[in-house]
Amino acid sequence: MNEEIRLNRIATAFEDLEYPVRPPAVAAACEGVVVRLAEGTVEIDEVIAESNADQFTSSEDLELEFLNLLPRDAVGEPFQSDGDA
Repeated sequence: MNEEIRLNRIATAFEDLEYPVRPPAVAAACEGVVVRLAEGTVEIDEVIAESNADQFTSSEDLELEFLNLLPRDAVGEPFQSDGDA
């Protein structure tokens, strides 16, 4: 797979996997998929390689782990909120 997706579409990269799934299988299935962040890009396989999880039981579980592994500024400026105006 050589594709680029936006962060808000990350669930589409995980929806066709068979669950439960282990991190190495996720990395292999998502190799070459680049996710555009607010500040730069990351590759799914490289992010998932940092996971300490034994397995993911659902796409929601995998998505949460992926989001938790992203750098702090992945979705915008830290400590900023659109509601704080």
